[in-house]
Amino acid sequence: MADPIKPSNAPAQEFIILGQTSDGRQFRPSDWAERLCGVMSCFRPEGSGGRNAHLKYSPYVLPTMINGIRSVAVNQALRDLDPLAYHFVVNFAKDNDLQVLDACVLPDPPSRDKQGG
Repeated sequence: MADPIKPSNAPAQEFIILGQTSDGRQFRPSDWAERLCGVMSCFRPEGSGGRNAHLKYSPYVLPTMINGIRSVAVNQALRDLDPLAYHFVVNFAKDNDLQVLDACVLPDPPSRDKQGG
């Protein structure tokens, strides 16, 4: 059975911090997203660390690009894992006057058969 469709008023599962201030200026330094995600790399699900966990970003705080703007995707599950870490990220965005967008994870589109289209 297919998963039920969530109503449009369902809360977002993620939010995006855009590297753009509320007045449209680009946030500096240019590697801010990677720095923030590096600081947050130790926040991960129990048992998912592994030997080289310190070399990987947390699955809850990931750098990304949106329309050519460096951004950070923050999963709401971080709040349950560590509320202080979650508030650190939220306050980072507020303190630096960065734009924040609600988002949700969309499933990958079905792959199309190359033969039949």
